[in-house]
Amino acid sequence: MERKRELKPKKVLWEMFLYAALALGAVTSLLPFLWMLSGSLKSNNELFAWPIQWIPANPRFQNFKDVLTQIPFVTYFLNTLKLSVINTSLQVITCSLAAYAFSKIEFPGRDKLFLVYLGTMMVPFHVTMIPQYMIMNQLKLTNTHLALILIQAFSPFGVFLLRQFFVSIPGELSEAARIDGCSEFMILFRIILPLAKGALATLITFTFTFVWNDYLGPMIYLHKDSIRTIQIGLRVFQTTNGVEYNLILAGTVMGLLPLLIVYFTCQKYFTQSVTATGLKG
Repeated sequence: MERKRELKPKKVLWEMFLYAALALGAVTSLLPFLWMLSGSLKSNNELFAWPIQWIPANPRFQNFKDVLTQIPFVTYFLNTLKLSVINTSLQVITCSLAAYAFSKIEFPGRDKLFLVYLGTMMVPFHVTMIPQYMIMNQLKLTNTHLALILIQAFSPFGVFLLRQFFVSIPGELSEAARIDGCSEFMILFRIILPLAKGALATLITFTFTFVWNDYLGPMIYLHKDSIRTIQIGLRVFQTTNGVEYNLILAGTVMGLLPLLIVYFTCQKYFTQSVTATGLKG
């Protein structure tokens, strides 16, 4: 008992140190976001003033109006939303089908094929960038959203993520469903996917964020102003005469809204997925 009492103060001090470190890390992570919010309400001259004035004395809400009037921001926003929703939906479908096949259906060479497919994760985008562009150019798909949709509709990472989760679901459920006359599609959509909400929420969050923030893909394939995304559209404020950082930050703040909505919608299931993974380990 005395030994336990001696250790208790050390445990309390360790927990205090741990929480302090976590709080410091959280504040440090939030600083760029807070600076972005603050900068979106300042003039370009005030933006880099030192010391930093976190709360602007005279907030410039005009910055948001200037973004909406100087560029077709709504068009860029809708284009980005269209690509993000379509690609996220397609990845959920394609990754679910592939992950189910690799985890619940027995066929010759399944595991070897999975390893080969998984190996494509190690190939950098820059290696396949030129061949992909040449293929899309031959198909006359450059300057169309379809080019980006076809390229981003499949994800080895998504297949790996869902496959690892599907493996943890007892095979007896699938076998019982087959005995009851369910097809493989019915098993997937009625049994497996409802049990994999956490993994699906994780995939949706990662995919939507990646597509929404993608810069290189739209820069390569989308040259017409009417089909550009936010990331490319905001380059208008970067000219040879200077960079209007305050307007770029204002446009970025408005462009963050869908990401926040997706994150807070999926947060509950995402947290459950991480917790469940930790418990199984």
